[in-house]
Amino acid sequence: MALAKRYTPQENSTIHITKGILLYLFTFPLFLSVILALLQTNIKAFILNMLGFLLYVGVLTLAKKGFAQEAHYHASTFAKAPKIPYKTLAGILLGAVTFYCAYLSGSETLLKSLFLSIVATIGYFLYYGSDPKEDKFENLGDISAEFVLNTIKEAKEKLHTIHTHLEKIHDTLLHEKLSEALKQAESILKRIEEDPRNIRVARKFLIVYIDGIVNVTESYTELDEASIDASTKARLHALMDEVQIRFDKELERLKSNHLFHLDVSIDTLKAQVNH
Repeated sequence: MALAKRYTPQENSTIHITKGILLYLFTFPLFLSVILALLQTNIKAFILNMLGFLLYVGVLTLAKKGFAQEAHYHASTFAKAPKIPYKTLAGILLGAVTFYCAYLSGSETLLKSLFLSIVATIGYFLYYGSDPKEDKFENLGDISAEFVLNTIKEAKEKLHTIHTHLEKIHDTLLHEKLSEALKQAESILKRIEEDPRNIRVARKFLIVYIDGIVNVTESYTELDEASIDASTKARLHALMDEVQIRFDKELERLKSNHLFHLDVSIDTLKAQVNH
């Protein structure tokens, strides 16, 4: 039985991985200068070059975070503009590092060092751009953006928790049913992200219903699976069948662009959780 894959939100996109590859190419001459200074036992040059190299690693770190934020922003139907402008900070630091390497480490003139610093900074922003500055919220109407983001975030965290529990469940049938229910839940969540206008009605489904499944799986994994009798397992299998049916109904409603009315028996699920 294959274990379920860990839940990975859209921000794990590979876009930002290749986007900053050009910046990494410039680490080689900096690193080479450090090695040469070390081989020549030039302590002063070694310290200056090493500091320049470490500062440039800081540029790469900031840029990587900025590209990841940008990839998540563009992949999401709605998102807030980044609070910390990592891409912009990386561009500014790049200019400072260029000036440092040229003037202090490379012994270039002040004017030439400033010129190279400005060229590096401008080139960075022309090629990579700056951080997104405006919040991206479409079709929200009078719904609070914070409300939408917090609800979706909470639902994703609970789905991740269920995935974690699923890896500890060895009952083949229960594992398969839970895996299918999770796929349905993720599809529903994706539909809501695409059109968050129904978030108020869907919030109870996203939080309470999914929370019930979290509690069921958590209670199950806390026990020795071998000690769970066949009757209890049968009830769990039946419960997951009901969950899949309910999820299918809600997903069909979303696909049909109807209002997302919650038509599930929360009390039934809660009763199963308590057992």
